Amino acid sequence: TFAIIGSTGSGKSTIMNLLMRFYDATSGEILYDNINIKDLKLEPFYDKIGYIPQKSTLFAGTVKHNVFYSAKDLSDENLEKALTVSQSKEFVEKLDGKTEFMVSQGGNNLSGGQKQRLCIARALAKNPEFLFFDDSFSALDFKTDKQLRQALKENYDGTTKVIVAQRIGTIMDADKIMVLNEGKIIGLGTHKSLMKNCDVYKELAYSQLSKEELEND
Repeated sequence: TFAIIGSTGSGKSTIMNLLMRFYDATSGEILYDNINIKDLKLEPFYDKIGYIPQKSTLFAGTVKHNVFYSAKDLSDENLEKALTVSQSKEFVEKLDGKTEFMVSQGGNNLSGGQKQRLCIARALAKNPEFLFFDDSFSALDFKTDKQLRQALKENYDGTTKVIVAQRIGTIMDADKIMVLNEGKIIGLGTHKSLMKNCDVYKELAYSQLSKEELEND
């Protein structure tokens, strides 16, 4: 799990877009398994990616249709796993028709948190090699955020996860955290090392969480 954190306009989404080749780097190179991203064929590359943008996008159709939008495994087991891990199962079970519930265009008949969780379920249903979360936890409450991260760890431990976030609590347990400020990397390491060596990260952490919360986690 690799996390990117920084203030608005620091370059978080730019890095995310470069990693997914939504646009190309003007200098330097991005390597996947030592292969330049520009040498990879886009379709098979995108098949390996599960992307969850900050703005949730759902389509007119059933919950099941939305979750399976780009999945190859259309089994009930895959649907169940994606809904459970994304913390969607509980609210879907209460919908009229459950997975056959008709979602309106844009998901306007669901709450922001419900839409976000279904978008995460859709990415998980692809069983991708890479999961890209572009501030995708912002619409979730802290409890759901924590449960989702734990479920991801337990069920998708072998999947590379890149998380852009503004909440320290979302990325504290990442293997490596990159701290950005005005387009520059000013910190790189674990939560513990950054608390010691990166003043910007430390200030951000204490502005969001108490000393007890930071030490307990």
